[in-house]
Amino acid sequence: METPQLLVHDKKDSVGVVVVEGLKAGTDMLCVVTADNSSFKLKSRMDVPIGHKVALVDIKKGDTIWKYGQDIGIAKAKIRKGEHLHVHNVKTKRW
Repeated sequence: METPQLLVHDKKDSVGVVVVEGLKAGTDMLCVVTADNSSFKLKSRMDVPIGHKVALVDIKKGDTIWKYGQDIGIAKAKIRKGEHLHVHNVKTKRW
C-alpha cells in the first residue's frame, strides 16, 4: 500500500493533518480516514509543513473547523479545498 500524506480522524472532519516532510503544492495526496481505514485522493494547493492542516472541503469565512470529530475553531477567511490551515486563517472560539 502507498504511504499516506494526510490523515483524517473522523468522517465529520473538514481538515486532515499532513504526515510527511516537504509536502509540495500540486501533490496528489493519499488521504486515509483513521476511523474506518478508508482512503481518498486530494490535491494540495500549497506547500504545507508536516503536522499542519489541509482543508478537505471549501470552507467559508465564519465556518466551524472540524478535526477529531470536534469543533476546533472558526475560519477567519475563505479557505479552499486543498489549502493550508493554520493561525493565519483559523482562530479558536475559546478567546
